[in-house]
This record gives sequence, structure tokens and C-alpha cells, in this order.
Amino acid sequence: MSLKVIQRFPLLGQFGILRYPPVGPVCPSRLFSGSQQLHVTCLCTSAGVCIRSQDCRKLQPDCGRRSLTTIIREPCFVASSSVGLHRDSGPQLRLTQLHRPTAAEEQVFQERLGSCSSSRQVFALLRSVGIISDTMAAAALHRVADLEQVGNSLRDHTVLEKDTIRALCFQLEQDSRRLTDDGLVSALLACTRLFLDPWSTLMVRLVSESQERLDRGQMSVGQLCTLGHAMLAIEGPGCLMLEQVMEQIQKQEPAQWSLADLVAVYRFLQAGVVRDGKYRDMLNAMHTHAVTATSRMDPAAVSGVLGALMTLNQTQAMPLVISLCKQAVRHVCHFTDEELTVVLGALIHFGHSDHYFVEAMERYVPTMAFTSHPETVTKVIQFFGRRNILSPTVCDAVAESFVYRADDYSTSQVARQIMALGKLGYLPPNAGEVFRKVEDILHSRFSHFQPRTMLNLLHSCTLVERFPVNFVSKVFSSYFLEQLQEHGTGMDWVILAQLTQLYMTLKLECPFYEGPRLLPKYRVKSFLVPGCSLETPVDIHLYNSVKSGLVDFLGARSYFGSKVLTPYCYTLDVEIKLDEEGYVLPASHNDEVYKRIALCIDGQKRFTSNKRQLLGKEAIKQRHLRLLGYEVVQIPFYEFEKLQNKSRVVQYLHQKIFPHTYRMSW
Repeated sequence: MSLKVIQRFPLLGQFGILRYPPVGPVCPSRLFSGSQQLHVTCLCTSAGVCIRSQDCRKLQPDCGRRSLTTIIREPCFVASSSVGLHRDSGPQLRLTQLHRPTAAEEQVFQERLGSCSSSRQVFALLRSVGIISDTMAAAALHRVADLEQVGNSLRDHTVLEKDTIRALCFQLEQDSRRLTDDGLVSALLACTRLFLDPWSTLMVRLVSESQERLDRGQMSVGQLCTLGHAMLAIEGPGCLMLEQVMEQIQKQEPAQWSLADLVAVYRFLQAGVVRDGKYRDMLNAMHTHAVTATSRMDPAAVSGVLGALMTLNQTQAMPLVISLCKQAVRHVCHFTDEELTVVLGALIHFGHSDHYFVEAMERYVPTMAFTSHPETVTKVIQFFGRRNILSPTVCDAVAESFVYRADDYSTSQVARQIMALGKLGYLPPNAGEVFRKVEDILHSRFSHFQPRTMLNLLHSCTLVERFPVNFVSKVFSSYFLEQLQEHGTGMDWVILAQLTQLYMTLKLECPFYEGPRLLPKYRVKSFLVPGCSLETPVDIHLYNSVKSGLVDFLGARSYFGSKVLTPYCYTLDVEIKLDEEGYVLPASHNDEVYKRIALCIDGQKRFTSNKRQLLGKEAIKQRHLRLLGYEVVQIPFYEFEKLQNKSRVVQYLHQKIFPHTYRMSW
């Protein structure tokens, strides 16, 4: 087995791996063929299991030539996949055919394992069990990883030095040939999650045994995916074994896979196997099969598939996304925080929302806003903001929890919650408390915010008429403006537009502001730019209908201007000029203009999707136009679309534009 590993992984040969080296502590190499190195903790068992870290103090001084122990065991009478814990001699383990746990006993063990809240409890559980199978042993390692893993390291690396886990590693190493396929690949994956040295004897034996069984071509789809995850962690996406794994996965049509296998393949592909459009045909076949299976998916499956679709950016799979969203309605109350965060993130990514899903969230959010993970609560309000869904129930619950929990939120989470309120143009009943809390956070953690996050937060405050005067002077400083420029490439248009509108807001709505000015070089000329705008472009069909009515009403097309860019960066849908006596002037006339009327032809996209409330960016535009001296006349789609004929249109426009004048006939 080891010879085959050396042949498939040439780097191993550089470390003088012997075919039958003596048993004893070893000092395996830290080299790792992927782009990242595993950070591991030092642990040497009698079988040569070595788990290393940067602060390792157990390395032998004569380790210039590395070696990994590989022992060929003689046939043993007790050959199966069960692991026994010796009560008499401490946490020693052995394989035995006697008294293998039943399915019911394994189920009870898994439930007790899931209830463990610390590694110490896991070890106590293992010591209390007389016999465990290899899959149970692997599950115990996975549970330790769940509890100890923080990013790319362990919270407490000394956990790997505990006698119980040393005994598990010893037994897995010594009896790798007798492990079941499930137990083998699961144990290998668990070892990668615990950041064991990939060149330790234990890891080499597990990889070698996995390779031999992979060559036999008898692994199930689920086992292949588990092995693939482990090899990704060890060798990265360039690993040769991954190609072999994918070849065997593709031998069976996705339509023949079980639901568990289907979800497993989605998660495996999500992990980084797919590159440059590879496996496109297989993915399309998976999507087709998944649509028929969504009604049987549990919360974990729904979240897993949606997360994979998002990571793989499967925009062609919208029928599947819609079907998964419908199934998610049933599971809203049963998702874990992590699962719900993924579901909401995927729906944001694909730009989809479902009426029934929104209703289910409205019922659920008030029950979780004070207890769920901060990122989950943030993703909830972010979803409603991105989808332009104004739900007072959700916004009020999140705003109320914000006052009590904001100190525990990251700066990004604080900003994203306020950005959602600004986007919707909504002030919750406790707005005073919310923004006092925001001000407290800005005072205490201003330097913790990323520059762009800070700008987004302050700009969002102005959308709902909350003016961060005390902090704008810092934003307009040369130091902060330099920080906004990424890698010397300058600022993008959105940042410049936000800075310009923030400056305009202070000049118009906070005339007492006497702080630094925004230099002209940082100001834009227009807030209306295709694709990324601080204004919503006019609905062309609604605009044409209103334009025809204005021609009939005013008598000629020349009496009003269309899409007029003002000196104040805003674009007017329609502008009508009046002289001092109230007569309409031609649009080209610039002298003796006494009054300007700005018609805001507001289509559906300028309102929240479920209520007739202007979005924050449209509300601030109309507010600023009034302060600049324009008479703002709003023509919303829901009023104009009710008009059935030309005379009704003309009458409506007359009442809107000149409500205090009277005309005998049209």
C-alpha cells in the first residue's frame, strides 16, 4: 500500500519513506503539496502518529531524514470494523468481531454525541461506551472537530494530546485495512478537519488504503464524495485522486442517485472541484433530477443544494432555485442558523423571493431576532432589503433586537442592518434608540470600520433623514478619502456618487454644518448611471403614456423637457417652467423662469415591491428637489394605470400639476 502512495505522490519519496521501518516516534515532514499548509499540533503515539504545530517541542533533533512508519500486521482473529475501549488499561482500543453495536445502539450513540458541547464530554462518552464501530469512532473525531475548529486551526490544540483521541488514532492507524469503506473515508476526512500532518503514519495509511479501495471501483457515490473532500484538504484541487473520484462518480447517471448521494455530490462540487465549466453536462443532469426530488429534501439538503448552486453560480438552474425556495417554506422554523443564512444568501444571489416564504419569515423572525447568530439576523434584514420587501414585522423585530445586541455585532453586520433600513426608506418605531446606538458604536469603533463600510453606513443614515454630522468631517478628510481608493486604482463611480450625495445632504438639510468640504474632484455630475445608480431610471412605458397626456394637456411637446439633468446631479423625468404669472414657458426658455415643476413619474421599481412606499433613494431625491426650489409633482404608477381614456388622463394631469386653476374646456 505504501509503495503505491509513494508512486502516486512523488513528494513522499523525498523524505526517505521506508518499506518496513522500525516502529517508534517519527518526525514527518511539514511539506504540503497544495497552496496552503495545514496547521497542526504535535502528538506522537506508539504507532508513529504525529500531529504537529508551529510551536511543536517534541521533534527529535536528528530528523534531517524524515521517515514514516508503515507496519504490515499479521492476520488477526479479531478482524472487523468495531473498536473496543479497554476499561482495564485506560483508553486502549481494539478491533473485534464480537458484540458489534446494533443500528439502534449506533443511533443512540450519534444522538448522545450530538448533544456533547465540549471535547471533554465527547471523551467521557467514548470512555462510557463498551464497543464502538469505526463509523462511530470517525463520528467522534468529527464532533471534536466541530467543537474545536476555528477557521484554519483548532481552538485548543492540546485536545489532540488527550489519551482518548491518541487511542483512537492508534487504532485507526493499526487497523486501517479492516475499516469499512464508510469508516475509512470518514476517518480520513475527520483527520483533515483536525489538521493532522498529511505525512504522518496515520494519514499515509488511511490515504494508501483509500487509494487501493478506489482502484477497486466499488465505493458508493457518497463515499467517493467524502474521500474527495479529504483529498481536497490534503492535496488541493490538483490532486490526481480527485480525477479518479470524479470519473467514478460520473459512471452512474444522476437520475439513479439517491437523494443523499445527490446532495453529497453538490457539496463536493461546491468545495472547489468545478473549474472552467467542467462537468457542465453532469450539473445540468443533476439539476433536472433535483427538481423532482425537492419535495423530499430536509432542511440540511435544501440549504446544501442552494449553497452549492450559489457557489457554482448556476444561473441556468432557476427552476431548481424556485422549487427549493418553495420547499424552504416548510422548513423555515427548522433551519439551523447556518442553514438559514445560506438559504437567504442564495436567494439574494439569484434575486428570487416567494410570497409564501416571506410570510413564513414574518412569522419566524420575531421569535429568533434576540437569540439567533448575529450573521443570521443580519442576513434576514439584508434579504428583505435586497429584495425591496418592506415588512414592518421583520424590520421592527430586527430593530428592537439591534438596540440590545449591537455591541456584539461586527462592524459589517451593523452597517448591513442599517443599509437595509435605508434601502427600504423605513424608520422603525424605536428609530431614536436605534440611531443613538449607531452613534455610540461610531464613537467607540469608528477606526474598526472598513472605509467603504463606513461610507455605506453614513450614506444609508441620510436616506432615512438621520444625519451623521459628527462623523462626516472624518469622512471628508484627505486621509479617509485616500483609504477609499483600493490599491491605487482610484474610486469607483458609486463611491464618488455617495460622497457627492452625502455632501449635498449636509448642505441642504444641515445648514449649520461648518466642517470640511468635499473637493470638486470627488464630485460626480449625475446620479443616474446605467447599472449602478443612486436614482431609478424612469419606466419607459409609463413615461411614454404620461408624455402623450402632457402633449394633449399643454398643447405641444415643446412646453416640457424630458430627462433633464439639473446642476444638482439629479435627473428630472419631466420639467415644466412657469413665468411669474403662472404661464407655461417653452422648455428651451431659460430667461424669466419664476418656477420649475419637477414631475416624478414613479414606476413600480421606485417603490418597495409589496407596499406603496418610495425606496430610500427616491425619497431623498424628492426631498432634495423640494429644498432646491422645485415644486415636486409625483405621478405614481398605481394612480396613472387606472386612467382609461385620454380625457381622464388630461384631467388627472391638470389636477396634479395645476390643482388650483380652472379651465373651461380641453
